[in-house]
Amino acid sequence: MPTTDEEWRQRLTPEQYAILRQAGTEPAFSGEHNNTKDSGTFTCAGCGEPLFDSGDKYDSGSGWPSFDRPSAEQAVKTESDVSHGMVRTEVRCAKCEGHLGHVFPDGPRETTGARFCINSAALDFKPNTAEQEPPNPD
Repeated sequence: MPTTDEEWRQRLTPEQYAILRQAGTEPAFSGEHNNTKDSGTFTCAGCGEPLFDSGDKYDSGSGWPSFDRPSAEQAVKTESDVSHGMVRTEVRCAKCEGHLGHVFPDGPRETTGARFCINSAALDFKPNTAEQEPPNPD
C-alpha cells in the first residue's frame, strides 16, 4: 500500500518533506553530507533504500553532495524537469519516488562524466561497520 501524504509528513522532518515530497532544494553548502568523507552508503532518507556509495562521491564545488554514479543503476530513476525556466534531469529514488536532486553532464571525465547533485536532506548515511569495529584479538 502506498505511503500517504500524512504518513510522509509524520515520518520526515519538514526539510526532508519539502525536498523529497515537494521537489525542494536545500541551500548550497548547508547540508550535513556535503563534506562527508567517511566510507559507507548513502541511503534514501524517505525509505532507506541504498542509493550512492561513498567511493563514488567527489567534491564538485557545487555545495551539494555529488556522485558520479548511483550504487546500482536501478536505485534511481530520472525524468525531465522543466521547472524554474530550465531544462534539467531530475533524480528520484526508484523505490519511494522521493526527489533527490538532479544529474548533470559536467562530472569527472575520467569516470562517468555525470554529476549526481543530491540534497543532503534526502540522504541518510550508513558508515561501513567493518572499518569501525576493533580487530578481533583471537
